Amino acid sequence: MSGLAAPLVAAGAAVAVGFAVAVLLLRFTPSLPQALPNARSLHVRAVPRVGGLALWAGAIAGWGAVELGGVWVVEPSTGSRAAIVVAFALAAVAAVSLADDWRSLPARVRLVVHLGAGLAAAAAILPESGWPARCALALALAWAANLYNFMDGSDGLAASMAVCGFGALAGGAVLGAGPAGWLASVSAAIAGGAAAVLAFNAPPARMFMGDVGATPLGFAAAALGAMGVVLGRWPPWFPVLVFLPFIADATVTLARRAFAGERVFEAHRSHYYQRLWQIGAGHRGTLAVYAALCAATASTAVGLLAWLPQHGMIALAAWTAIIAAVFAAIDYHWSLHASKSR
Repeated sequence: MSGLAAPLVAAGAAVAVGFAVAVLLLRFTPSLPQALPNARSLHVRAVPRVGGLALWAGAIAGWGAVELGGVWVVEPSTGSRAAIVVAFALAAVAAVSLADDWRSLPARVRLVVHLGAGLAAAAAILPESGWPARCALALALAWAANLYNFMDGSDGLAASMAVCGFGALAGGAVLGAGPAGWLASVSAAIAGGAAAVLAFNAPPARMFMGDVGATPLGFAAAALGAMGVVLGRWPPWFPVLVFLPFIADATVTLARRAFAGERVFEAHRSHYYQRLWQIGAGHRGTLAVYAALCAATASTAVGLLAWLPQHGMIALAAWTAIIAAVFAAIDYHWSLHASKSR
């Protein structure tokens, strides 16, 4: 794929998704599943939550319009075979997520599907590796799917991470050596689709992505990131740095809750982005902070991949320290907020 084709795919996906979201909102809003305020949410009114359907439909349309007859079909390489398996695994994650949006499913049902899809994808991505490595990757894929969904709780947050993150993957795939143009085009299509969703999801949100949007996005981020490593498009630090703000928030929050003896998968408002919202940043302030972090880590990753890839681990450590400092500041102001509320 040329450097010009990726923006064309992104633009096509953005147009398709924007049209799909507009149709859903104008014609079908009353019959769409609604995100109702609950113990986890930061909104106070019902909001339609199937923007993810439009995202995936538009991303597929944008990708297919440019890639029809391309490398995925005519070059049955190891990479493209893995891509087909990952696509079916992603479809399974999206299907169970859509069912959960329409009719809440037990967590164990979703987790079984996530792990099964993760194991199938891992076996395809790592065909030469043993089962311990495949199981480790499967767990990472399932965790990525869930952590991304955990982070989809404030207007524009998950969509902005998708724009920055998948845009960075598309850029990294173009910069890398060798074939696998579909990796760039699929990433660009998702980034373009997410940009269209962001137009409707930015504060004040008129539509949420729902589980059908956020959960497959996390799965796709981990799967495409791993495939890029296996295909030699980027080193392992690259996808981690690209999505570091979400990885850090969800992982640290889970660890903190587990250490405190809390039920980690129970609805809560203790993510750092949720605390930032509660101490007065609101949706706009929270989006500004996290979008800035997402854009910064993603652009740093692409820049280093292009010019100084040997310093990737140093940058990852530096950004981990910066994000830790941001979290510490949020914790400090949260403690002040909590003491005033007593």
